[in-house]
Amino acid sequence: MSVLNPNRAFAQGVLGQVVTKSTGTLAATTVPLFTIVGGLVAVTSLVGRVTTAITVANSYKLQHNPTAGTSADLCTAADIGATDTVVGEVLVAKKGTAIAIALASLGSTVVLDTGQIESVSAGTDGVILWYCTWVPIDNGASLVAA
Repeated sequence: MSVLNPNRAFAQGVLGQVVTKSTGTLAATTVPLFTIVGGLVAVTSLVGRVTTAITVANSYKLQHNPTAGTSADLCTAADIGATDTVVGEVLVAKKGTAIAIALASLGSTVVLDTGQIESVSAGTDGVILWYCTWVPIDNGASLVAA
């Protein structure tokens, strides 16, 4: 007997597929989170949940690094560690604004081509579990955890 989850079905109908990826312990480096293959996708939200507190000053952002073209910020960098970001805090990446603790809104839809979504960190502690919702635009396009 199958179990139906109408809430999940509704969310998928509105936001698209969900893919998750943990940053692992943040380090002063750039780390691939998600890989886009096969063409254009619409990313409908990028939401992170802090699973290990971030307690060290950390200029942090997400960026898109396309296979062809120039890398572009998906949100502007913000210090998410000078004032501790505790376990359970939810972060939202929204184009044109600093990464921030979520209050009421998700990010805005952005269309990305083949390449990677990357975590860019200057700090050395904490872990974020990122949720990316997306829908394909090109036939055969997909987004997976890197």
